[in-house]
Amino acid sequence: MSRPQPQDRAAYAHFSPITTRWMDNDIYGHVNNVTYYSYFDTAVNRYLIEAGVLDIHAGETIGLVIETHCNYFAPLAFPRNVEAGIRVAHIGTSSVRYEIGLFEHGEPLSAASGHFVHVYVDRHTRRPAPLPAAFLQALAQLQVTPD
Repeated sequence: MSRPQPQDRAAYAHFSPITTRWMDNDIYGHVNNVTYYSYFDTAVNRYLIEAGVLDIHAGETIGLVIETHCNYFAPLAFPRNVEAGIRVAHIGTSSVRYEIGLFEHGEPLSAASGHFVHVYVDRHTRRPAPLPAAFLQALAQLQVTPD
């Protein structure tokens, strides 16, 4: 198995800005590893809300994270701006695998790269729900075609 490598910006379809916060840094002076997962969740959900396909307060369908992973290549720290690159690697009937790269503002390679899988479920029953057509259209915008 080859060692994970930083990703280039061209590998991602959409970028979302994230501002680091004072509380993101840990005792070692860099963003704590658990905060990267918050950045992943923030970037994806922000995209879906702005695309008009996710209503976090009243929508019938919500996404639950069932898997997550991150590889770290370079530190991020406060006070810096981060750009989260997003792409969709797989779309199932009710699940999506999102891949995210975190870039320090203006840097060509990711400081961290990872993924998480959302299973979309009915808000009340928590049973898997098929992705609606509008949601699939928004996800299609995040798919990257390999060169």
